[in-house]
Amino acid sequence: MPSLGLFITGTDTGVGKTAVAIAIAAERRAAGVRVGVYKPVASGVVFDGSSDIERLWEAAGRPLTLAEVCPQAFAAAIAPVQAAAVEGKRVDEQLLRDGIGPWREACECVVVEGAGGLFSPLGEQSLNVDLARDLGLPLVIVDAARLGMIGRTLTVVRAARAEGLEVAEVVISHVQPLAGSPDDPTSEAGIVRHGVEELMRRLPPVPVRELGYHSLHE
Repeated sequence: MPSLGLFITGTDTGVGKTAVAIAIAAERRAAGVRVGVYKPVASGVVFDGSSDIERLWEAAGRPLTLAEVCPQAFAAAIAPVQAAAVEGKRVDEQLLRDGIGPWREACECVVVEGAGGLFSPLGEQSLNVDLARDLGLPLVIVDAARLGMIGRTLTVVRAARAEGLEVAEVVISHVQPLAGSPDDPTSEAGIVRHGVEELMRRLPPVPVRELGYHSLHE
């Protein structure tokens, strides 16, 4: 029987998906769950001890091997298909799906992090949404804590549901410190506070939570 897991995706690139995946993996591990972390493909990778892949692995307690965390890692910081082409390679679409196998055998929960937004390409044929469906995992949708978060998040939630996917949670990530007071509706902090409250009002029973800037950078 497949193990439980989550597919971490976003409204776009650069919205804090990795930090959210790390936080979830760390939470599961702290609760005594054997957690695995899987990033099917990644670009812009430099293994220097602080790459996203290495940070994910550390958060889970270094289960299995680093190569199994991300079987397809490319150096160029561009879309995976183009990054693979720079190295004279192609993204292996079957490996995107099969690479989760060792994690499902070894772990109780697998935290899978996609690349880019929900409808961003992972390979020549597959989008993140296709892989999430094939893996049978519910989504955690991440957006950045900034103006426009309501519209971006609701768009992706509705699109995911239209594709037949379950949305387990929405996380608003503070990718930078927020200026001003949450009580000032014109400040960055006030805009985010209103946005989170509005999403909570519009998305029940889906939980909406924030991951603060300090948590992101601990």
